Amino acid sequence: VKAIEAYGIPVVHIATVVPISQTVGANRIVPAEHSHPLGNPALTREEEKEIRTKIVSKALEALQTPVDDQTVFEWK
Repeated sequence: VKAIEAYGIPVVHIATVVPISQTVGANRIVPAEHSHPLGNPALTREEEKEIRTKIVSKALEALQTPVDDQTVFEWK
């Protein structure tokens, strides 16, 4: 992560366990659904799409946001 960002390319971790992302040094972290990183298969197709859209939209916002320290971007 740090090596990629050293070249000026921002990185976002979509993480089920935020403390792990913090431990590895991720600067931009978007929490995911706990058991399913990009949604919950028990939901309807429409609900699933809504969750995924929110998570990915927040990740794209995080990519465009300058940060100096580790930042968690909540989507809920």
